[in-house]
Amino acid sequence: MPKLERTIINPSTVANPLGAYSHSVIVSPGKLLFIAGQVAVDQNGNPVGKGDVKAQTRQVFQNLAAVLSGAGASFSNVVEFTTYLVGRGSVQPFVEARTEIFPTIFPGSDYPPNTLLIISGLVREEFLVEIKAVAALP
Repeated sequence: MPKLERTIINPSTVANPLGAYSHSVIVSPGKLLFIAGQVAVDQNGNPVGKGDVKAQTRQVFQNLAAVLSGAGASFSNVVEFTTYLVGRGSVQPFVEARTEIFPTIFPGSDYPPNTLLIISGLVREEFLVEIKAVAALP
C-alpha cells in the first residue's frame, strides 16, 4: 500500500492560524474517510463528563481514535476537523484539553485544518462538544 503524503500549507500571505490547526493540507494518494460527528459517550453509549468540556473533549478524541482505528487509520491520516462547541464558555476549556491531547496525536505539530463553530446546542442537552473529521487513507 503506498504511503500517504501530507503537505501542510500555511501561506505567508495569510495571517498565521489562531490556534492548533493549519490553513490547508494537500494529500496524495488516498481514499477519503468521512467520520460523523463524535460526542462524549463511552463504548456503551453512556454520556461522559456531564458539564465538563475538558472531559468531553478527551472522550470525543478517544471516539475519533477508535473510529480511525476501525478503518485502519490513525490521527496521522486526518486532513480536516470540524468542531462544534456549545456556548462561548466552552472555548477555553476545549482549547486547554486540545493542548494536552495534540502533542500525543500530532507529535510533529502538523495540525489538520479545523473549523470551530460556537452553537446553542447539540442533539442532547448534556453534550457540549462534537467533532467530525475527514481522513485520507493510502
